[in-house]
Formats: sequence, structure tokens, C-alpha cells
Amino acid sequence: MSPGRRSATPRSATVVGAGERGSGTVLTLGLVAAALVLIAGVALLAGAQAARGAAQAAADLGALAAAEQLAALVRPGGPQGWVQREVQREVAGQAGAGAACAIAREVVAANGAGLTGCALLGGGVVRVTAVRPGAVGAARATARAGPESAARG
Repeated sequence: MSPGRRSATPRSATVVGAGERGSGTVLTLGLVAAALVLIAGVALLAGAQAARGAAQAAADLGALAAAEQLAALVRPGGPQGWVQREVQREVAGQAGAGAACAIAREVVAANGAGLTGCALLGGGVVRVTAVRPGAVGAARATARAGPESAARG
């Protein structure tokens, strides 16, 4: 070194920010971890929503199948007169309850859910409750189906 020139960094000088070296890496890792937690939470919520939709579809289809089974037992063209029709409906209700719920159980199972409830509400209306396991817990759904006349009356 020439006597007139000084070194660019004197030996006694300290580097500014030397204690913060690597802090950018730690900050980046923290942000990546927070993003991964957020993505995992969204994925769990999406899975729960998908399970709920599948349970609702299974319950809807099970209720429709059970109502159709009941309607097949009480078709127009049977005994005439309101007394005969009421007797026919009562017999169909007693005999058809087991058959309707059995059909509902099969349809719900075919759609990947379990039947937890099946009830005849009268007038040919059936209520079916289905449950489907999900990532966060079990998703439960209920559906009703029956003839249009039951909705009006």
C-alpha cells in the first residue's frame, strides 16, 4: 500500500448490521410456514364442504328412492273412494316402511354415506338422514321427499 492511500475499510470499523445477518432467511421461512398453515386450513375446509355435499346428495337420492318405493305401493287406479284409498295408504305405510327404508339404505350406501335415520312422515313423505365421514368430522344431511300433493296440503 502506498503511504498516501488509505484502505477502503479500516480494520477498526465494524460492519453495520452484522448482527442481523440471516434474518431475511428466518423471515422467509416464517412466511412460508404461515402460508402452508393457511393452505392446510383451506384444504380442510374444502374437504369438509365436499363431505357435506356428498352427504346431502346421498340423503336426497335416498329420500327420492324411498318415496318412489312408497308411491309404487299406492298407485292411482287402485280401490276407489276415500275410505279404500286411506286403508290402502295405511297398509302401504305399514308394509312399505321397511321396504322404503331398505331402499334408502342401499341408495345412501351406494353414494358413500351411512343411513342414520329414515322416517315416514305421512302422506307418502319420507325423511332420510345420512352421514358421511370427512377429514374434520362427520358430515350430516337430511332430506325429505314425497308426492307433490303432500307439499300443497
